[in-house]
Amino acid sequence: MFHPFRIAASLMLLTTAGAVRLLAQDPADLAAMLQQRDFDGVIKATDNVEAGSALLRARAVALQQRGVARFFDARIKESIEDFDAYLTIHPEEDPFHWQRGIDYYYAGEYEKGVAQFERHQTVNTQDVENAVWHFLCAVRQKGGSVEAARRQFINIQQDSRVPMAEVHQLFAGTGSVEAVLAAAEGNSASGEELKNQRCYAHLYLGLYCEALGDEAGMKKHIALAANDYRMNHYMGKVAQVHAKLRGIALTPGD
Repeated sequence: MFHPFRIAASLMLLTTAGAVRLLAQDPADLAAMLQQRDFDGVIKATDNVEAGSALLRARAVALQQRGVARFFDARIKESIEDFDAYLTIHPEEDPFHWQRGIDYYYAGEYEKGVAQFERHQTVNTQDVENAVWHFLCAVRQKGGSVEAARRQFINIQQDSRVPMAEVHQLFAGTGSVEAVLAAAEGNSASGEELKNQRCYAHLYLGLYCEALGDEAGMKKHIALAANDYRMNHYMGKVAQVHAKLRGIALTPGD
């Protein structure tokens, strides 16, 4: 599955508390700025840091977290710039950086998105979401189509999350919208777990409709994922960003 905080997990670069611990030997003001989410301040303070400096750790934390924050604000170009700068510091993290792949989709850089998700597949082999975002970019890349994207659709066998098996079948052309909805509703989940399943179902149904050119269907499902079944994890935020970028009204939320 897409892990919201997988980037450089060994360094805890996306966990603010972890970042503070990581910077225990660095200037206290940088650690404090990270804790206060003053990413601009950290980036400005480390503008002239030389390669090899321990202070690059602080800069990397700030760039990655600001890139996420900018994405959540639907500032796609700026988000990509921050992710690119982060990966200049940590190029070894490129295959893990599915967040930049999602940015590429919304930036219209579909060929780059295809390549990013193909690299991610090498380190995360059983994730329906990676297959789907690869598909979405493949449909829209130059010369792309739903039929062509299905011919290269990534086969996933072991994603047990509800309703990911049905989402995979839908994009592969062997499933249905009804099956996705039934799976999201049809187990014993309740409360937040059920809401989460519905959020995922409607997010990916909305994206599927967009791939097929069904704008009305896209808007209906994205509105449900972003509002009625609003979740504040990364993919829940993706639904909200999609709504902002496609002119879908958002109700006030957390």
